[in-house]
Amino acid sequence: MKKAIQNLISKLPIESLANPDPVVAILPLEGVIGASGRFSNAINLENLEDKIKDAFDVYNVKAVALAINSPGGSPVQSELIVMRIRELSKEKKIPVYAFAEDVAASGGYMLALAGDEIYAHKASIVGSIGVINAGFGYTGAIEKLGVERRVYTAGESKSLLDPFKPEAEKDVKMMKEILKEIHDFFKDFVKEARGDRLKGVQKTLFSGRVWNGTEATKLGLIDGVGDMRSVMKEKLGDDVKFKRIKDEKGFLKGLIGMRGSKASIADEIVNTLETRSEWGRFGL
Repeated sequence: MKKAIQNLISKLPIESLANPDPVVAILPLEGVIGASGRFSNAINLENLEDKIKDAFDVYNVKAVALAINSPGGSPVQSELIVMRIRELSKEKKIPVYAFAEDVAASGGYMLALAGDEIYAHKASIVGSIGVINAGFGYTGAIEKLGVERRVYTAGESKSLLDPFKPEAEKDVKMMKEILKEIHDFFKDFVKEARGDRLKGVQKTLFSGRVWNGTEATKLGLIDGVGDMRSVMKEKLGDDVKFKRIKDEKGFLKGLIGMRGSKASIADEIVNTLETRSEWGRFGL
C-alpha cells in the first residue's frame, strides 16, 4: 500500500506538490436551531463541534464557507456556534464567508454573522431580527370536556402562562420583558458584527421583517448577492477546490439509526410538526 501511494505521488507534477490548489471547506448549517431531541436534525454546538473543527483542519484550506439554510430557533445555540466558528477563524487565521441559501432568518441570520462577509441569492429570505413566543389557550376546551386539572406549585410564577388557565396580566408582562431582553441581545449582536455596514433605520432593521437578498444588501444586512462558487473563485482564483464537510456515520451507528436514544413515534410526530411549523413561517 505504501509503495502504491509513493508511485502515485511520483507521477504528480512537481509544481502541483509545491503549489497545491487552494481549498474552500464548506460547512453546512441546515435546519432548525435547538437542543438535541427537540427538533429532528437540530443545529446545535454539540452536533456541529466535530464538523466545525474538521472544516478548519482541511488540507490547504484557505477559507471556510458556511452554507446556511435555517429558519432560526434557539438564540443560545446560535451564539455558541457563532462564537466557536469565530474562535477557530481567529486562531487559525482562516477567513469565514457565509452564504444564505433559501432562508437565513432569525437565528439562521445570527449564524451568518459568523462570516467576515455574508452573501445571499436574490431570492433568499434574510432577516427576521426579532423574538417570538407562541402557544395556545385551552381553557374553553377543558371546561367543555368536563376535565378537572390539578396543579400544585412552590413559587407563584412556576405555572407561567399555563395554557389551561386564563392569561394573567402579570404573566404576560413578565413574558414580554423576557422577549424584549432577548431581542435587545439579538440587536446588539447584529450591531457588533455588522458595525457601520448597517444602512437601514434601526426601527425597520430590527422589526422582525424579512427581505430578499437584493434588499438585504441595500440595508447592509449582507455584503452582496452571489453564489458560493462564483464568490470564492473571485476571491481565490479559478483553481480553487471545494470540500463539503459531511457527517461521518460508523457502520454500527448506521444500523441503529440516526439517533443515539430511542424516540417514540409520538415524539417523532411532535418533532416533525414543530420543525415544519418553523419552516412554514417562510412559505417552505
